[in-house]
Amino acid sequence: MPISQGSNWMYDAGEVAAYTIGNSLKLEADNSEFLRSDNISTTPTNTKIGTFSFWVKRTELGENYLFVAGNSARYSRMFFNSDNKIQLFAGDSSWNSVQPITNGSFTDCHAWYHLVLRIDTTQADVANRLRLYVNGVEQTWATAPNIDEDATPTLLEAFGSPGYHSWSANLAYYSASAFFSGYLAEVFYIDGQTLAPTSFGETNNDGVWVPIEYDGTVGNCGYYMDFADSGNLGDNEASTGSTFDFNENAIAAADQSTDTPTNNFCTWSPLWDFTVNGTISEGGTKLTHVSGTNWGAKSSIGVQNGKWYWEAKPVGIIGGQYIGIQTDGDADINSGTPISNAENFVVTPEGYHYKNGGSETNFSVTFDADDIMGIALDLDSATNTFKLYKNNSLELTYNLWADITDVVVIPFCQLFEDRKFTINFGGYTLSSISSAANDANGYGNFEYAPPSGYYALCTKNIAEYG
Repeated sequence: MPISQGSNWMYDAGEVAAYTIGNSLKLEADNSEFLRSDNISTTPTNTKIGTFSFWVKRTELGENYLFVAGNSARYSRMFFNSDNKIQLFAGDSSWNSVQPITNGSFTDCHAWYHLVLRIDTTQADVANRLRLYVNGVEQTWATAPNIDEDATPTLLEAFGSPGYHSWSANLAYYSASAFFSGYLAEVFYIDGQTLAPTSFGETNNDGVWVPIEYDGTVGNCGYYMDFADSGNLGDNEASTGSTFDFNENAIAAADQSTDTPTNNFCTWSPLWDFTVNGTISEGGTKLTHVSGTNWGAKSSIGVQNGKWYWEAKPVGIIGGQYIGIQTDGDADINSGTPISNAENFVVTPEGYHYKNGGSETNFSVTFDADDIMGIALDLDSATNTFKLYKNNSLELTYNLWADITDVVVIPFCQLFEDRKFTINFGGYTLSSISSAANDANGYGNFEYAPPSGYYALCTKNIAEYG
Protein backbone atom coordinates (compact mmCIF):
# COMPACT_ATOMS: atom_id res chain seq x y z
CA MET A 1 0.00 0.00 0.00
CA PRO A 2 1.25 3.56 -0.64
CA ILE A 3 2.83 5.08 2.48
CA SER A 4 1.43 8.53 1.72
CA GLN A 5 0.99 11.05 -1.03
CA GLY A 6 3.79 13.13 0.49
CA SER A 7 6.52 10.50 0.61
CA ASN A 8 7.44 10.45 -3.06
CA TRP A 9 5.31 7.46 -3.92
CA MET A 10 7.43 4.87 -2.11
CA TYR A 11 5.47 1.65 -2.34
CA ASP A 12 5.33 -0.96 0.42
CA ALA A 13 4.38 -4.12 -1.47
CA GLY A 14 3.85 -6.13 1.70
CA GLU A 15 2.64 -9.70 1.68
CA VAL A 16 1.91 -11.32 -1.69
CA ALA A 17 -1.74 -12.37 -1.91
CA ALA A 18 -2.53 -16.08 -2.01
CA TYR A 19 -5.49 -15.59 -4.37
CA THR A 20 -4.46 -14.17 -7.74
CA ILE A 21 -6.50 -11.95 -10.05
CA GLY A 22 -4.99 -12.26 -13.50
CA ASN A 23 -6.58 -9.44 -15.47
CA SER A 24 -8.43 -6.17 -15.33
CA LEU A 25 -10.17 -3.94 -17.86
CA LYS A 26 -8.63 -0.56 -18.73
CA LEU A 27 -11.30 2.09 -19.30
CA GLU A 28 -10.87 5.60 -20.71
CA ALA A 29 -13.61 8.23 -20.41
CA ASP A 30 -12.34 10.22 -23.41
CA ASN A 31 -12.99 7.17 -25.63
CA SER A 32 -16.53 6.53 -24.29
CA GLU A 33 -15.51 3.01 -23.25
CA PHE A 34 -18.16 1.05 -21.34
CA LEU A 35 -19.91 -2.31 -20.95
CA ARG A 36 -23.67 -2.78 -21.16
CA SER A 37 -25.95 -5.78 -21.01
CA ASP A 38 -28.77 -6.25 -23.48
CA ASN A 39 -32.27 -5.95 -22.11
CA ILE A 40 -32.74 -8.88 -19.73
CA SER A 41 -36.22 -10.07 -18.81
CA THR A 42 -35.17 -12.98 -16.59
CA THR A 43 -37.04 -12.93 -13.29
CA PRO A 44 -34.62 -11.85 -10.55
CA THR A 45 -34.07 -14.09 -7.54
CA ASN A 46 -35.04 -11.17 -5.31
CA THR A 47 -35.74 -7.53 -6.17
CA LYS A 48 -35.18 -6.35 -2.59
CA ILE A 49 -31.86 -8.07 -1.74
CA GLY A 50 -28.56 -8.00 -3.64
CA THR A 51 -24.81 -7.28 -3.47
CA PHE A 52 -22.31 -5.57 -5.77
CA SER A 53 -18.60 -6.32 -5.32
CA PHE A 54 -15.79 -5.01 -7.51
CA TRP A 55 -12.25 -3.62 -7.49
CA VAL A 56 -11.35 -0.30 -9.05
CA LYS A 57 -8.16 1.68 -9.62
CA ARG A 58 -8.65 5.35 -10.47
CA THR A 59 -6.44 7.15 -12.99
CA GLU A 60 -8.38 10.41 -13.07
CA LEU A 61 -9.90 12.45 -10.24
CA GLY A 62 -13.25 14.22 -10.31
CA GLU A 63 -16.59 12.92 -11.53
CA ASN A 64 -16.27 9.34 -12.81
CA TYR A 65 -19.13 6.86 -13.29
CA LEU A 66 -18.92 3.27 -12.05
CA PHE A 67 -22.19 1.55 -12.93
CA VAL A 68 -25.83 2.11 -13.77
CA ALA A 69 -28.89 -0.12 -13.56
CA GLY A 70 -31.99 0.96 -15.41
CA ASN A 71 -35.06 0.29 -17.46
CA SER A 72 -37.35 2.33 -19.67
CA ALA A 73 -38.87 4.14 -16.68
CA ARG A 74 -36.02 4.92 -14.28
CA TYR A 75 -32.40 4.19 -13.40
CA SER A 76 -29.94 4.10 -10.51
CA ARG A 77 -26.23 4.84 -10.64
CA MET A 78 -23.06 4.81 -8.54
CA PHE A 79 -20.19 7.21 -9.19
CA PHE A 80 -17.32 9.27 -7.81
CA ASN A 81 -18.63 12.83 -7.66
CA SER A 82 -16.68 16.05 -8.25
CA ASP A 83 -15.52 15.96 -4.60
CA ASN A 84 -14.21 12.39 -5.09
CA LYS A 85 -16.85 11.02 -2.75
CA ILE A 86 -18.95 8.01 -3.66
CA GLN A 87 -22.49 9.00 -4.55
CA LEU A 88 -25.61 7.01 -5.42
CA PHE A 89 -28.59 8.23 -7.34
CA ALA A 90 -31.88 6.39 -7.64
CA GLY A 91 -34.67 7.40 -9.96
CA ASP A 92 -37.12 5.31 -7.90
CA SER A 93 -39.67 6.97 -5.63
CA SER A 94 -39.20 4.22 -3.04
CA TRP A 95 -35.76 5.73 -2.39
CA ASN A 96 -37.50 9.06 -1.75
CA SER A 97 -35.29 10.61 -4.45
CA VAL A 98 -32.42 10.74 -1.96
CA GLN A 99 -28.88 10.75 -3.30
CA PRO A 100 -26.69 9.23 -0.56
CA ILE A 101 -23.10 10.54 -0.45
CA THR A 102 -20.23 9.21 1.63
CA ASN A 103 -18.44 11.30 4.23
CA GLY A 104 -15.11 10.00 2.99
CA SER A 105 -13.42 10.95 -0.28
CA PHE A 106 -11.32 8.57 -2.35
CA THR A 107 -8.35 10.18 -4.09
CA ASP A 108 -5.75 7.41 -4.06
CA CYS A 109 -4.81 6.80 -7.69
CA HIS A 110 -1.83 4.58 -6.81
CA ALA A 111 -3.61 1.53 -5.41
CA TRP A 112 -6.82 -0.45 -5.82
CA TYR A 113 -10.10 0.06 -3.95
CA HIS A 114 -12.50 -2.78 -3.19
CA LEU A 115 -16.14 -1.63 -3.11
CA VAL A 116 -19.04 -3.68 -1.77
CA LEU A 117 -22.60 -2.36 -1.89
CA ARG A 118 -25.10 -4.38 0.18
CA ILE A 119 -28.84 -3.85 -0.36
CA ASP A 120 -31.60 -5.42 1.74
CA THR A 121 -34.75 -3.36 2.03
CA THR A 122 -36.46 -6.05 4.11
CA GLN A 123 -34.42 -4.93 7.12
CA ALA A 124 -36.42 -3.22 9.89
CA ASP A 125 -33.47 -0.93 10.70
CA VAL A 126 -33.15 1.72 7.98
CA ALA A 127 -29.37 1.83 8.53
CA ASN A 128 -29.08 -1.78 7.35
CA ARG A 129 -31.02 -1.39 4.11
CA LEU A 130 -28.10 0.03 2.12
CA ARG A 131 -24.51 -0.37 3.29
CA LEU A 132 -21.30 0.51 1.47
CA TYR A 133 -17.82 -0.83 2.28
CA VAL A 134 -14.45 0.30 0.93
CA ASN A 135 -11.53 -2.06 1.54
CA GLY A 136 -13.59 -3.90 4.12
CA VAL A 137 -14.53 -0.77 6.10
CA GLU A 138 -18.17 0.28 6.28
CA GLN A 139 -18.64 3.87 5.14
CA THR A 140 -20.71 6.55 6.84
CA TRP A 141 -23.04 8.80 4.93
CA ALA A 142 -23.05 12.59 4.72
CA THR A 143 -26.45 12.28 3.10
CA ALA A 144 -28.35 9.27 4.43
CA PRO A 145 -30.00 6.71 2.11
CA ASN A 146 -33.50 6.80 3.59
CA ILE A 147 -34.85 3.80 1.70
CA ASP A 148 -38.39 2.66 2.53
CA GLU A 149 -38.80 -0.78 4.05
CA ASP A 150 -39.55 -3.44 1.41
CA ALA A 151 -38.77 -0.97 -1.38
CA THR A 152 -37.69 -2.25 -4.79
CA PRO A 153 -34.60 -0.22 -5.85
CA THR A 154 -33.88 0.05 -9.56
CA LEU A 155 -30.45 -1.41 -8.84
CA LEU A 156 -32.08 -4.76 -8.12
CA GLU A 157 -35.25 -4.86 -10.23
CA ALA A 158 -33.83 -3.57 -13.52
CA PHE A 159 -33.25 -6.94 -15.17
CA GLY A 160 -36.74 -8.27 -14.66
CA SER A 161 -38.43 -5.17 -16.11
CA PRO A 162 -36.73 -5.79 -18.67
CA GLY A 163 -33.70 -3.62 -18.08
CA TYR A 164 -29.92 -3.44 -18.15
CA HIS A 165 -26.74 -3.02 -16.13
CA SER A 166 -23.88 -0.91 -17.46
CA TRP A 167 -20.32 -0.43 -16.19
CA SER A 168 -18.23 2.73 -16.76
CA ALA A 169 -21.07 4.87 -18.10
CA ASN A 170 -23.86 7.13 -16.94
CA LEU A 171 -26.78 5.70 -18.90
CA ALA A 172 -30.03 7.58 -18.50
CA TYR A 173 -32.79 5.89 -20.50
CA TYR A 174 -30.20 3.97 -22.54
CA SER A 175 -28.21 7.08 -23.58
CA ALA A 176 -24.58 7.32 -22.38
CA SER A 177 -23.41 10.74 -21.23
CA ALA A 178 -20.41 10.27 -18.88
CA PHE A 179 -17.82 7.59 -18.25
CA PHE A 180 -14.98 6.27 -16.07
CA SER A 181 -11.19 6.45 -16.36
CA GLY A 182 -9.23 3.72 -14.64
CA TYR A 183 -9.17 -0.04 -14.18
CA LEU A 184 -11.95 -2.42 -13.22
CA ALA A 185 -11.46 -5.97 -11.87
CA GLU A 186 -13.33 -8.92 -10.33
CA VAL A 187 -16.88 -7.63 -10.89
CA PHE A 188 -19.73 -9.43 -9.13
CA TYR A 189 -23.44 -8.82 -8.90
CA ILE A 190 -25.08 -11.24 -6.44
CA ASP A 191 -28.84 -11.43 -6.97
CA GLY A 192 -30.80 -12.40 -3.86
CA GLN A 193 -28.10 -12.26 -1.15
CA THR A 194 -26.73 -9.45 1.00
CA LEU A 195 -23.08 -10.34 1.59
CA ALA A 196 -20.42 -8.82 3.81
CA PRO A 197 -17.10 -7.82 2.19
CA THR A 198 -15.51 -10.84 3.90
CA SER A 199 -17.15 -12.98 1.20
CA PHE A 200 -14.77 -11.34 -1.29
CA GLY A 201 -11.73 -10.13 0.67
CA GLU A 202 -9.75 -10.30 3.90
CA THR A 203 -7.08 -8.42 5.84
CA ASN A 204 -3.66 -10.05 5.39
CA ASN A 205 -0.81 -10.23 7.91
CA ASP A 206 0.41 -6.77 6.84
CA GLY A 207 -2.97 -5.22 7.60
CA VAL A 208 -3.81 -4.79 3.90
CA TRP A 209 -7.21 -5.66 2.46
CA VAL A 210 -6.74 -8.28 -0.30
CA PRO A 211 -9.11 -10.33 -2.47
CA ILE A 212 -10.12 -13.92 -1.79
CA GLU A 213 -11.98 -16.30 -4.07
CA TYR A 214 -15.77 -16.06 -3.88
CA ASP A 215 -17.24 -19.57 -3.70
CA GLY A 216 -20.97 -18.83 -3.59
CA THR A 217 -23.76 -18.52 -6.15
CA VAL A 218 -24.86 -15.36 -7.98
CA GLY A 219 -28.63 -15.91 -8.43
CA ASN A 220 -30.85 -15.74 -11.51
CA CYS A 221 -29.65 -12.32 -12.71
CA GLY A 222 -26.23 -12.30 -11.08
CA TYR A 223 -22.95 -12.24 -12.97
CA TYR A 224 -19.17 -12.34 -12.66
CA MET A 225 -16.70 -10.65 -15.01
CA ASP A 226 -13.00 -11.51 -14.65
CA PHE A 227 -11.81 -9.99 -17.98
CA ALA A 228 -9.71 -13.08 -18.72
CA ASP A 229 -10.84 -13.40 -22.36
CA SER A 230 -9.35 -10.53 -24.38
CA GLY A 231 -11.64 -11.39 -27.28
CA ASN A 232 -14.74 -11.09 -25.09
CA LEU A 233 -14.07 -8.60 -22.31
CA GLY A 234 -17.77 -8.40 -21.45
CA ASP A 235 -17.89 -12.12 -20.75
CA ASN A 236 -20.08 -13.25 -17.86
CA GLU A 237 -18.38 -16.41 -16.63
CA ALA A 238 -20.38 -19.50 -17.60
CA SER A 239 -19.88 -20.93 -14.13
CA THR A 240 -22.36 -18.35 -12.77
CA GLY A 241 -25.26 -20.13 -14.46
CA SER A 242 -26.73 -16.90 -15.91
CA THR A 243 -26.71 -16.82 -19.68
CA PHE A 244 -26.04 -13.23 -20.71
CA ASP A 245 -22.83 -11.32 -21.50
CA PHE A 246 -22.07 -7.62 -21.66
CA ASN A 247 -21.60 -5.74 -24.93
CA GLU A 248 -18.36 -3.77 -25.36
CA ASN A 249 -18.60 -0.16 -26.49
CA ALA A 250 -15.30 1.20 -27.89
CA ILE A 251 -13.48 -1.58 -26.00
CA ALA A 252 -10.90 -3.74 -27.79
CA ALA A 253 -8.74 -6.73 -26.88
CA ALA A 254 -5.86 -4.33 -26.21
CA ASP A 255 -7.82 -2.90 -23.25
CA GLN A 256 -7.17 -6.06 -21.25
CA SER A 257 -4.59 -5.34 -18.56
CA THR A 258 -2.47 -7.31 -16.08
CA ASP A 259 -2.57 -4.41 -13.59
CA THR A 260 -4.72 -6.01 -10.88
CA PRO A 261 -5.47 -5.87 -7.14
CA THR A 262 -3.01 -8.75 -6.60
CA ASN A 263 -0.22 -7.26 -8.76
CA ASN A 264 -0.42 -3.49 -8.89
CA PHE A 265 1.66 -1.89 -11.66
CA CYS A 266 3.25 1.53 -11.82
CA THR A 267 1.38 4.27 -13.74
CA TRP A 268 1.68 8.03 -14.05
CA SER A 269 0.13 9.74 -11.04
CA PRO A 270 -2.58 12.45 -11.39
CA LEU A 271 -1.96 13.49 -7.76
CA TRP A 272 1.03 15.68 -8.57
CA ASP A 273 -0.09 19.25 -9.19
CA PHE A 274 2.59 20.01 -11.77
CA THR A 275 0.20 18.46 -14.30
CA VAL A 276 -1.77 21.69 -14.83
CA ASN A 277 -0.64 22.07 -18.45
CA GLY A 278 -1.21 18.52 -19.58
CA THR A 279 -3.30 15.39 -19.30
CA ILE A 280 -2.75 11.83 -18.15
CA SER A 281 -4.94 9.29 -19.94
CA GLU A 282 -5.24 5.69 -21.15
CA GLY A 283 -4.93 4.00 -17.80
CA GLY A 284 -2.25 6.41 -16.58
CA THR A 285 0.10 5.56 -19.48
CA LYS A 286 -0.26 8.47 -21.93
CA LEU A 287 1.05 11.99 -21.33
CA THR A 288 -0.07 14.90 -23.48
CA HIS A 289 1.12 18.50 -23.21
CA VAL A 290 -1.94 20.70 -23.76
CA SER A 291 -0.93 24.34 -23.50
CA GLY A 292 1.22 26.85 -21.69
CA THR A 293 4.61 26.20 -20.16
CA ASN A 294 6.42 22.89 -19.74
CA TRP A 295 4.59 20.11 -17.97
CA GLY A 296 5.62 17.02 -16.08
CA ALA A 297 4.41 13.87 -14.40
CA LYS A 298 5.69 11.54 -11.70
CA SER A 299 4.97 7.85 -11.40
CA SER A 300 2.73 6.17 -8.83
CA ILE A 301 5.53 3.92 -7.53
CA GLY A 302 9.03 4.85 -6.41
CA VAL A 303 11.83 2.50 -5.37
CA GLN A 304 15.00 2.57 -3.27
CA ASN A 305 16.80 -0.50 -4.58
CA GLY A 306 16.49 -3.25 -7.18
CA LYS A 307 16.80 -3.34 -10.97
CA TRP A 308 13.85 -2.06 -12.99
CA TYR A 309 12.79 -1.82 -16.62
CA TRP A 310 10.16 0.16 -18.52
CA GLU A 311 9.58 1.38 -22.08
CA ALA A 312 8.52 4.68 -23.61
CA LYS A 313 7.53 5.83 -27.06
CA PRO A 314 7.55 9.48 -28.22
CA VAL A 315 4.41 10.32 -30.18
CA GLY A 316 4.04 12.80 -33.03
CA ILE A 317 6.60 15.60 -33.10
CA ILE A 318 10.02 14.49 -31.88
CA GLY A 319 11.88 16.74 -29.45
CA GLY A 320 10.93 18.37 -26.17
CA GLN A 321 10.13 15.04 -24.51
CA TYR A 322 12.17 14.21 -21.39
CA ILE A 323 12.04 10.76 -19.80
CA GLY A 324 14.04 9.47 -16.86
CA ILE A 325 14.22 9.48 -13.08
CA GLN A 326 14.15 11.98 -10.24
CA THR A 327 15.44 11.78 -6.66
CA ASP A 328 14.53 15.16 -5.23
CA GLY A 329 13.87 13.68 -1.77
CA ASP A 330 11.29 16.40 -1.16
CA ALA A 331 8.14 15.46 0.72
CA ASP A 332 6.34 18.36 -1.00
CA ILE A 333 5.26 16.72 -4.23
CA ASN A 334 4.17 20.07 -5.69
CA SER A 335 7.57 21.72 -5.46
CA GLY A 336 9.88 22.71 -8.25
CA THR A 337 10.26 22.15 -11.96
CA PRO A 338 11.53 18.57 -12.16
CA ILE A 339 14.20 19.04 -14.79
CA SER A 340 15.80 21.75 -12.62
CA ASN A 341 15.71 19.83 -9.35
CA ALA A 342 18.92 18.87 -7.63
CA GLU A 343 19.01 15.18 -8.50
CA ASN A 344 17.61 13.86 -11.76
CA PHE A 345 18.68 12.20 -14.95
CA VAL A 346 16.66 12.43 -18.17
CA VAL A 347 17.14 11.67 -21.84
CA THR A 348 15.38 13.08 -24.90
CA PRO A 349 14.49 11.48 -28.25
CA GLU A 350 16.61 14.02 -30.13
CA GLY A 351 19.80 12.94 -28.37
CA TYR A 352 20.31 15.06 -25.25
CA HIS A 353 20.59 14.18 -21.61
CA TYR A 354 20.51 16.23 -18.45
CA LYS A 355 21.88 15.42 -15.01
CA ASN A 356 21.15 17.31 -11.79
CA GLY A 357 19.52 20.14 -13.72
CA GLY A 358 22.82 20.83 -15.48
CA SER A 359 23.49 21.81 -19.08
CA GLU A 360 22.53 19.50 -21.90
CA THR A 361 24.99 17.02 -23.33
CA ASN A 362 24.79 15.29 -26.68
CA PHE A 363 24.86 11.56 -27.16
CA SER A 364 24.80 9.85 -30.52
CA VAL A 365 21.43 8.09 -30.59
CA THR A 366 18.16 9.69 -31.69
CA PHE A 367 14.64 8.26 -31.75
CA ASP A 368 11.75 8.43 -34.19
CA ALA A 369 8.07 8.18 -33.33
CA ASP A 370 7.95 4.44 -33.95
CA ASP A 371 11.02 3.64 -31.86
CA ILE A 372 10.91 2.09 -28.40
CA MET A 373 13.02 3.73 -25.71
CA GLY A 374 13.92 1.04 -23.18
CA ILE A 375 15.05 2.20 -19.73
CA ALA A 376 16.94 -0.07 -17.33
CA LEU A 377 17.59 1.39 -13.87
CA ASP A 378 20.09 -0.36 -11.59
CA LEU A 379 19.94 0.71 -7.94
CA ASP A 380 21.85 -2.31 -6.65
CA SER A 381 25.30 -1.56 -8.06
CA ALA A 382 27.97 0.55 -6.39
CA THR A 383 27.58 3.34 -8.95
CA ASN A 384 23.83 3.04 -9.72
CA THR A 385 23.36 3.10 -13.49
CA PHE A 386 20.82 4.27 -16.03
CA LYS A 387 20.84 2.37 -19.32
CA LEU A 388 19.04 3.47 -22.47
CA TYR A 389 18.02 1.06 -25.24
CA LYS A 390 16.80 1.86 -28.74
CA ASN A 391 14.64 -0.94 -30.11
CA ASN A 392 16.44 -3.41 -27.84
CA SER A 393 19.95 -2.15 -28.68
CA LEU A 394 21.94 -0.66 -25.77
CA GLU A 395 22.88 2.92 -26.67
CA LEU A 396 23.84 4.63 -23.41
CA THR A 397 25.06 3.65 -19.95
CA TYR A 398 25.33 6.45 -17.43
CA ASN A 399 26.57 6.32 -13.86
CA LEU A 400 24.23 8.15 -11.52
CA TRP A 401 25.03 8.87 -7.87
CA ALA A 402 26.93 6.46 -5.66
CA ASP A 403 25.18 7.85 -2.60
CA ILE A 404 21.56 7.09 -3.56
CA THR A 405 20.54 5.73 -0.19
CA ASP A 406 17.43 6.36 1.86
CA VAL A 407 15.87 8.30 -1.01
CA VAL A 408 13.12 7.29 -3.39
CA VAL A 409 13.89 7.12 -7.08
CA ILE A 410 10.84 8.10 -9.13
CA PRO A 411 10.29 7.62 -12.86
CA PHE A 412 9.23 10.95 -14.32
CA CYS A 413 8.61 12.74 -17.58
CA GLN A 414 8.49 16.33 -18.75
CA LEU A 415 7.01 17.69 -21.98
CA PHE A 416 7.15 20.91 -23.95
CA GLU A 417 5.20 22.40 -26.87
CA ASP A 418 2.32 19.98 -27.48
CA ARG A 419 4.53 16.90 -27.18
CA LYS A 420 3.29 13.42 -26.23
CA PHE A 421 4.69 10.27 -24.67
CA THR A 422 3.22 6.81 -24.15
CA ILE A 423 4.74 4.74 -21.37
CA ASN A 424 4.77 1.02 -20.72
CA PHE A 425 5.47 -0.01 -17.13
CA GLY A 426 4.21 -3.48 -18.03
CA GLY A 427 0.60 -3.55 -16.82
CA TYR A 428 -1.03 -1.75 -19.75
CA THR A 429 0.23 0.18 -22.75
CA LEU A 430 -1.51 2.04 -25.54
CA SER A 431 1.26 0.98 -27.91
CA SER A 432 0.70 -2.07 -30.06
CA ILE A 433 2.84 -4.93 -28.70
CA SER A 434 4.06 -7.47 -31.23
CA SER A 435 6.33 -9.68 -29.11
CA ALA A 436 4.56 -9.68 -25.71
CA ALA A 437 7.80 -10.14 -23.75
CA ASN A 438 7.77 -10.61 -19.96
CA ASP A 439 10.41 -10.23 -17.28
CA ALA A 440 12.06 -13.32 -15.76
CA ASN A 441 9.19 -13.67 -13.27
CA GLY A 442 6.61 -13.66 -16.07
CA TYR A 443 5.30 -10.17 -15.24
CA GLY A 444 4.80 -7.26 -17.58
CA ASN A 445 3.90 -7.07 -21.24
CA PHE A 446 6.76 -5.38 -23.10
CA GLU A 447 7.86 -5.06 -26.69
CA TYR A 448 11.30 -6.31 -25.69
CA ALA A 449 12.31 -8.61 -22.86
CA PRO A 450 13.92 -6.73 -19.96
CA PRO A 451 17.69 -7.23 -19.67
CA SER A 452 18.73 -10.13 -17.45
CA GLY A 453 18.12 -9.32 -13.79
CA TYR A 454 15.75 -6.38 -14.47
CA TYR A 455 12.06 -6.47 -13.61
CA ALA A 456 8.78 -4.67 -14.18
CA LEU A 457 7.69 -2.09 -11.61
CA CYS A 458 4.87 -4.01 -9.95
CA THR A 459 4.10 -5.00 -6.39
CA LYS A 460 4.93 -8.68 -6.76
CA ASN A 461 8.42 -7.83 -8.01
CA ILE A 462 8.87 -5.13 -5.38
CA ALA A 463 7.94 -7.62 -2.66
CA GLU A 464 10.81 -9.81 -3.90
CA TYR A 465 13.47 -7.34 -4.99
CA GLY A 466 12.48 -3.89 -3.73
